[in-house]
Amino acid sequence: MQKVKDINISAFFPIYNDWGTVGSMVASADSILKSVCGHYEIILVDDGSDERTKKMVSDVAKMFERVRVVEHQRNGGYGAALRTGFREAKYDLIFYTDGDAQYDPQEMSLLLPLMKNDVDIVNGYKIKRSDPFYRVWIGKMYHWVTKLMFGFPIRDVDCDFRLIRKKVFEEVNLESNSGLICVEMITKFHRAGFKFAEVGVHHYFRMSGKSQFFNFKRVFRVCLGMVRLWLKLRRKGSN
Repeated sequence: MQKVKDINISAFFPIYNDWGTVGSMVASADSILKSVCGHYEIILVDDGSDERTKKMVSDVAKMFERVRVVEHQRNGGYGAALRTGFREAKYDLIFYTDGDAQYDPQEMSLLLPLMKNDVDIVNGYKIKRSDPFYRVWIGKMYHWVTKLMFGFPIRDVDCDFRLIRKKVFEEVNLESNSGLICVEMITKFHRAGFKFAEVGVHHYFRMSGKSQFFNFKRVFRVCLGMVRLWLKLRRKGSN
């Protein structure tokens, strides 16, 4: 993909104990961003990680001049980390994906061509989910239940590989601190009239860290949270 000087991107990764993958994720993101855009930054949102991860994040930030670290003193949850990343981003386009290397930042090159003038969000969808069978099953159920409840138009709400115009956050205020932020975000974008494009991306087995969302201990809390979010959005409207 040819470099476009007027494309400026803030890329960020929410980090929680992803000590084993943060270095490779930053190196990959720095490489693709350097090749496709004029100005960029990479933000590492450390959501209260352990000391081993904090050291790795610090070391990585010293190695790459475009990297800066925003640190949560305590673990605030996935939604809190995303909200910080969106708030800290300074450029017109915001890219984010998780720090656990289940997505390849190089595939950002698949998102950029779809960010046309009439598109506000380019959302990836998993070509094939590389997770244990129970997470694949839970993920499918989660997607269809949330799509039925909230009526969003995309095919994979759980794919955290997105390119978003910063301006949308002038109209959309996110509140969730948990993993339900993705449902909240996509629903509010849709209700506010923002336009989506979608592209398939590869999904890889988790090499480091541990999922903070889909595990059986949290199923009840996720279900309760979905009902509360549905009631809140129904009561408050799109924003």
